[in-house]
Amino acid sequence: MNFNNLLATLHPLERTVLPVLKQNIDFESILETTNLSETEVLRALQWLENKGLVKVKQDIKEIIEPDVNGKQYLKEGLPEKKLLKIIAKYGESNLDEAKKNSSLSPEEFGVSLGILKKINAIIILQGKLRLTESGKELANKGLDLPQEALLKKLPLDVSQLNKEENQIFEDLRKRKQIVKTEIKRLRRITLTELGEKLSSYKINTGFIDALAPRMLEKGEWKDKQFRRYDLQSKVPRIFAGRKQHYRKFLDEVRVKFLALGFKEMFGPIVETEFWNMDALFMPQFHSARDIHDAYYVKDPKYKKLDEELVKKVKEAHESGFKTGSKGWQYKFDVQRTHRTVLRSQGTALSSRTLASKELKIPGKYFAIARCFRYDVIDATHLPDFNQIEGIVAEEGLNFKHLKGLLKLFAEEFGETETIRVVPGYFPFTEPSAELHAKHPELGWIELGGSGIFRPEVTKPFGVNVPVIAWGLGLDRLAMLKLKINDIRQLFSHDLAFLKSARII
Repeated sequence: MNFNNLLATLHPLERTVLPVLKQNIDFESILETTNLSETEVLRALQWLENKGLVKVKQDIKEIIEPDVNGKQYLKEGLPEKKLLKIIAKYGESNLDEAKKNSSLSPEEFGVSLGILKKINAIIILQGKLRLTESGKELANKGLDLPQEALLKKLPLDVSQLNKEENQIFEDLRKRKQIVKTEIKRLRRITLTELGEKLSSYKINTGFIDALAPRMLEKGEWKDKQFRRYDLQSKVPRIFAGRKQHYRKFLDEVRVKFLALGFKEMFGPIVETEFWNMDALFMPQFHSARDIHDAYYVKDPKYKKLDEELVKKVKEAHESGFKTGSKGWQYKFDVQRTHRTVLRSQGTALSSRTLASKELKIPGKYFAIARCFRYDVIDATHLPDFNQIEGIVAEEGLNFKHLKGLLKLFAEEFGETETIRVVPGYFPFTEPSAELHAKHPELGWIELGGSGIFRPEVTKPFGVNVPVIAWGLGLDRLAMLKLKINDIRQLFSHDLAFLKSARII
């Protein structure tokens, strides 16, 4: 190691502190010898420790010190000592006389009386105070009471008290401002082997730490020796303001879809069964309608709908609506279709878009949709989640186009090429497929479903071209992108985690 180069990296504070460490390993002594402030010495020690020149160990200790009244009692004597002397002086006396003669406050008198009884210095018989033999010895010989003896020993480390002293300390702490405790950090500084060697070198104090304009103007820098930049030492991390990691991911997804020419879809979170399920050709007896899956809204219980659209969807369910399909062949409940639920799938936005007069063909649409379903919370499941929902409507579309889009999404938004598209089932698409991706920690996880909308979904709204659709779990895509192993961390309030969370 080049010691001269290492010496040349030392800050002026380090140059001041290092030479005195051999003689003064105590922190207080370093302050006194160097005439530096506590902050300056701490900085110097931290930098020296980063360079491997010293080791700093901290011991946290709870120190007992006299408080305001405790300092006064050390000069004048504790109230119980005063009372003991008064009883010894006047002999046997009643409580009122003793209180008057002692000049103690009612509070001090009561406490002192209790303490003297506790240490068996006095007894009370028929309202009269009398010293015991032990009390006479304490008074005549002027011996310290246990409380007084402990008070004179202060300051003390709490951990150094024996059982009896600890009990006395607890009693004193209950009294008004006699003792107080303070947490103190005791620092022990030791030179490392490298520090020992370096401290024996002569430290050059003539280094220049900053280049001034005047030095450039007059060329003075040519004759100066500048302090070397230290590129190895650790520096404090700076936690600058930034977007929450998942919020930023959602914004990135939105920007990318808009850049690809997709138009964003919007819709209410409190949805009707019509848009959330019926318009998607989900039969009213389907298991997804079970109250244990969707959250039903109490108020408002029902919402208004376009009854002409309801009539067409009703026909699709009952007989297929001119699609060649026989439908589900059951009695469609018109009242139930008006029932309100929390949106359980982003596909509700797609059904609204297909029925909209703003729909353009060819056209491609997307939405970042907050959805709600009853679920058991674990590393990959939450009862509320985000879906990236999308549709493309154009003549000639087929399953190959859908598969290509799914692969693009996994690579672009999840940064993974390890994917598989497997057969799936959804009442509103045929064929249907699920997208799975491999997470480095969790293994294969399902990202969402997709397919080509059935004619029973599109034709009631007057759409007569193929429509490919997908609804992917955006939270799970974010887990892949942000290298997160627990979905709950996307919504974490833990500052320590948020400061270190990966940002794309």
